[in-house]
Amino acid sequence: MTTATKRVPRVRLGPVVERILGYVILGAAVIWVLANAIANPDRFLGSVLVGLQNGMLYALVALGYTMVYGIIELINFAHGDLFMLSTIVAAAVMVSVMGVGQLGVSTFLPLLVAMVVCMAFGALVNVSAEFFAYRRLRTAPKLAPLMTAVGLSFVFRGFAQQDYINGSAQKNWPVTWGGPILEGVYVYKIVLIAAVTIPLLLAMTYIVTRTKMGKAMRAVAQDQDGARLMGINVNGTISFVFMLGGALAGAAGVLYFLAQTQTYYDTGTQLGLIAFTAAVLGGIGNLSGAVVGGLAIGLVQALNEGGTYGLGSNWSQSVVFLILIVLMVFKPEGIFGRPTTEKV
Repeated sequence: MTTATKRVPRVRLGPVVERILGYVILGAAVIWVLANAIANPDRFLGSVLVGLQNGMLYALVALGYTMVYGIIELINFAHGDLFMLSTIVAAAVMVSVMGVGQLGVSTFLPLLVAMVVCMAFGALVNVSAEFFAYRRLRTAPKLAPLMTAVGLSFVFRGFAQQDYINGSAQKNWPVTWGGPILEGVYVYKIVLIAAVTIPLLLAMTYIVTRTKMGKAMRAVAQDQDGARLMGINVNGTISFVFMLGGALAGAAGVLYFLAQTQTYYDTGTQLGLIAFTAAVLGGIGNLSGAVVGGLAIGLVQALNEGGTYGLGSNWSQSVVFLILIVLMVFKPEGIFGRPTTEKV
């Protein structure tokens, strides 16, 4: 039997019209950014720093989404709540166990311990979920693993809501930041987040593009049966991807706790949705796209909330998703994604 491929249908207004609309939208965005920069440079700088800080966190969580989707086409909605559990573990390790009260350069050792514990925790939980739940549904209709991911999300939230874990109320931890402040942002905070996030992003890129396991991941993503015939351990490769995704969620949980010094059982719902949006915006399955999407959303949110010509925090989510909708209409594969094909 022969097969043919066809492109997924997309809205077409004609190449010229689409190009003009794209330039208009891009030009409007540039004008908006420049207007905010000129109107109040100090306020603009503060918003950019906050945007970079949040964008790096979104990128870390988005990478977990995009790596899993890229290899088995599963939208792991439990990923955001795994990140939420990691924030609670990070708080327990740094404050309850190691007694950290003020954050700064001197907290390097507690940070390192919390990072190792939370990345191991995230990796273990994610691999366990893949082994006990997702693996058994790999040949099932796509709705089955999707609903399983949603179910796991509620399980994770249920654990977090227990009084002996975090409780149903927001929990503020007695931790403060020290050091210099630049436009309302603690310098050590953004430096620390960048110092952890950038090496992790580079490491993920290196693993996927330069290592033997990375080649196996790409082969499994392209054709599982073909990869199996070539001697690749498909189950082990997929578990490795879940391990990496869980470790990234753990690292993001530590950084989020350090940035916000609070934990809440519903944190993963909102931030996970934003991170998933970042993955889709950049082109889900594309590592660079997840990073660019996360940074873009972080900057847009921060400028909208803190910029002179922003609409305010009440409109932040609306602005982000409006941008996503517009992009999906004209470029459904995302910024760096490729047009998808399906067999008929």
